[in-house]
Amino acid sequence: MAERPTEPAPLLSWWGWGDPAEVPELPEAVTELLRGALGVTRAPAPRPALAELSPPPPRIADGAAARLAEVVGAEHARADAATRIRHTRGKSTPDLLALRAGDASAAPDLVVFPATHDEVLRTLAICAEARVAAVPFGGGTSVVGGLAPPDAGVYAGLVAIDLRRMDALLELDEVSRLAVLEPGLRGPQAEALLGAHGYTIGHFPQSFEYASLGGFAAARSSGQASAGYGRFDELALGLRVATPAGTVNVGRAPRSAAGPDLRQLFLGSEGALGVITALTVQVHPSPAQRSYEGWRFPDFATGTAGLRALAQDGPRPTVLRLSDEAETALNLARPSELGRAGAGGGGGAGGALAIVGFEGSVARVARDQVEASAVLREHGGAPEPEAGDHWAGDRFRGPYLRDALLDHGVLVETLETVAFWSKLDGLYAAVGSALRSELERRGTPPVILCHVSHVYPAGASLYFTVGCAAAADPIAQWRAAKAVASDAIIAAGGSISHHHGVGSDHRAWYGEELGALGAGVLRAVKAELDPVGVLNPGILIPGPAE
Repeated sequence: MAERPTEPAPLLSWWGWGDPAEVPELPEAVTELLRGALGVTRAPAPRPALAELSPPPPRIADGAAARLAEVVGAEHARADAATRIRHTRGKSTPDLLALRAGDASAAPDLVVFPATHDEVLRTLAICAEARVAAVPFGGGTSVVGGLAPPDAGVYAGLVAIDLRRMDALLELDEVSRLAVLEPGLRGPQAEALLGAHGYTIGHFPQSFEYASLGGFAAARSSGQASAGYGRFDELALGLRVATPAGTVNVGRAPRSAAGPDLRQLFLGSEGALGVITALTVQVHPSPAQRSYEGWRFPDFATGTAGLRALAQDGPRPTVLRLSDEAETALNLARPSELGRAGAGGGGGAGGALAIVGFEGSVARVARDQVEASAVLREHGGAPEPEAGDHWAGDRFRGPYLRDALLDHGVLVETLETVAFWSKLDGLYAAVGSALRSELERRGTPPVILCHVSHVYPAGASLYFTVGCAAAADPIAQWRAAKAVASDAIIAAGGSISHHHGVGSDHRAWYGEELGALGAGVLRAVKAELDPVGVLNPGILIPGPAE
């Protein structure tokens, strides 16, 4: 059927998140708070203009570059500075700080835009033959160092493979409720194509507006409605993958006992094992009703017990999340009201704010609301009028606050983890304590916020936001804080990532999770699929010494 979007993929800010016009002006109350509570006394240097950045001269040999251009068409192989810079790094705070400081040293040497699976295969074959590193590029929203391979310098250049031209709905199986989609589709584009047929994927991470379907699969993304629809790795039932060694097709039935499920090798593989070129995804009828509620609990621990009751015994809402006391007080359930108490977003009255959302038929939503309300009241919750609607209206705006805070000299970044319920309290305390101790030791006492972002019968994820005055070297400042937090996560029994992925930032700790033998298995798979090692080198796969 090959239906394609009517609107092109959006162009992201090179120095921040998404649309630069959406970055808010901070009210005076917030800037006073930054000066008083965090000791922010100076703003960083003004951002350079894009034209002022100079990436290094391209390193790819002319012959290899010409062959790559021949595969995709000369107009779809670009080496101009602006295109290379826009494909440099991802959207982590260190990524943005480097670009804001004018550092474009990690820019790819060439950006290619293939349109078919065969073009991706041929591109990878040329890269392997010429020993050119290849980085698959979807929406460019990685926050774990997944788009700037630290080992790329040992190769004869770096190519970014931008998949935006692979943006079709290829097939819709309404009997099985499956859609075959290409990886370059952004979240809104896929929802529009499916919505025209009355379906939804139901996957709405905070990166929804800009991230690609291929990226959702490659990073094991988890959306804000995962309690109802499931994580993306649960929704992706089949994959076609291009590798330097050839094509792999996985997933021919909803479940199978035909050996280990090889889908799991590529779900979460972050471009290190292959390039996803088509996805078979479970879809759902578009809900007749969506309803979001706010519930306030006396404290975070009480609210966590209420969420666990719903996750384990039901009814399980579509959206279920809980802000701790600090995050509730700052009104981050409604980012556009940052720092404004009593504005309906949940701040100003103490306690911990939960957001509970229901989607489905009118009858089902009504039934689940009544039953869930009884459970939440039983666990000490009280309705918070309008908070749910405010959260729904602002659900994708959070990253823009970081851009504004970076402009004002604040170091702000996030990290996340996941654990079984029995370990969650200890994990929450350990990570917060590690971050606070390290940043206080450096003379930059932080504000640390946290929320439960996703729940399961056996456990939940924790999503931390950290803010403090930026030091003279804010990248080193955050690297040190992140390292002690990562050590605390492993020691407390958590996983190094729930939905952000591994990238280069988490690779050493991922090696600890896997153990030496498990890491060796991954390296063996990598060697089979990518014998020369050109796919995203230094990303995900732990080295022998890690």
